[in-house]
Amino acid sequence: MIVRAMNQDREHLRLLSIFHYLLAALTALCTVFPLGYLVLGIAFAAGWGEFGEDPPPAFVGWIICCAGGFFVLLGLTYAVCLALAGRYLVQHRSWVFCMVIAGINCTIMPVGTILGIFTMIVLNRPSVRALFEGGQPA
Repeated sequence: MIVRAMNQDREHLRLLSIFHYLLAALTALCTVFPLGYLVLGIAFAAGWGEFGEDPPPAFVGWIICCAGGFFVLLGLTYAVCLALAGRYLVQHRSWVFCMVIAGINCTIMPVGTILGIFTMIVLNRPSVRALFEGGQPA
């Protein structure tokens, strides 16, 4: 019975890991969109193109550029953290890190919320906590 529960826990952690990898790839793909703001901000700041009689001031371009860069950096950081959480779930390492990422996932509706809740449920099982602590489940 204990061996079956351990195998089921490992299988659940493996599936959660796969879903974390998928959400990381989707997040990294979605960070392509703020790149448009980055390019637009550079275009405004450098004076590329025709903007009519009254072009925007250069500082507007830099504000847009900084905002776009911030969102690209934020999205890529989140994607890397998701991939790390997926790796740690399979390796049974960094329980706290996985729980923090699960909590952050809950803010990303609807897919992240579902993944975050299921991750928290699985990670809070005593047998899974024992796996992460390196011991055998009770």
